[in-house]
Amino acid sequence: MIPLKAEREIEVIRSGGRIVAEALALVGEQIRPGISTRQLDTAVEELIHSRGAVPAFKGYRGFPANICVSVNDEVVHGIPGERQLLPGDVVSIDIGVCKDGFYADAAWTFAVGGKVSREARRLIAVGRRALQNAIETVGPGVPLRRVSASIQETAKRYGFSVVRKFVGHGIGREMHEEPQVPNFVDEDYPAKNVILEPGVVLAIEPMLNCGTYEVYVEKNGWTVKTADGRLSAHFEHTIAVTKDGCRILTEP
Repeated sequence: MIPLKAEREIEVIRSGGRIVAEALALVGEQIRPGISTRQLDTAVEELIHSRGAVPAFKGYRGFPANICVSVNDEVVHGIPGERQLLPGDVVSIDIGVCKDGFYADAAWTFAVGGKVSREARRLIAVGRRALQNAIETVGPGVPLRRVSASIQETAKRYGFSVVRKFVGHGIGREMHEEPQVPNFVDEDYPAKNVILEPGVVLAIEPMLNCGTYEVYVEKNGWTVKTADGRLSAHFEHTIAVTKDGCRILTEP
């Protein structure tokens, strides 16, 4: 059962989404060689609390931090700590907020310093494009399968793979709601019967790898890494399906 949101509920999600956008902008201002991932986590935590909201990830299923910071071959769910960022690092930041009983979630990938490889620059650019193409596909009456296919086709066109083990999701009163939003389509596509309609709210989140789509979870039980050690990028927006198309709820 896919929960539909009323307009007033979408506005509440949007208020949290603005905070998520502000937090990602803050990371963009602060991220640099030498800064620790814990410093980024602390800065975002302070901002979220100052806006009357709560970091959605802290304590969620036992997650120990306020944001996810995934570096280079880390795909998602990286745990902030004392690690200092280096020139050329590719850093994916995932931030969730709970405000007035509703969740909003977004992610962005940043390049650190001036020594970023050509491959990393291409990966980041194509990740952004995959997210944008998916969002432009959304609308009432559109099969969710078409949104997933747009991500897969964008990645494949430029020689990248999409992670299959982790997917996007519905979002609202819970961090994860139905439906699942895969970034790929195959014969076992789990959302094959889903048709989008006004009031559906989704977290669409392409995860692109330079090499294989295969991943594994580190011993800490959280950090997901590429199986071949190559770079990964993660982009995400929370969007609402409207009668005219969709609204991005995590834009500034």
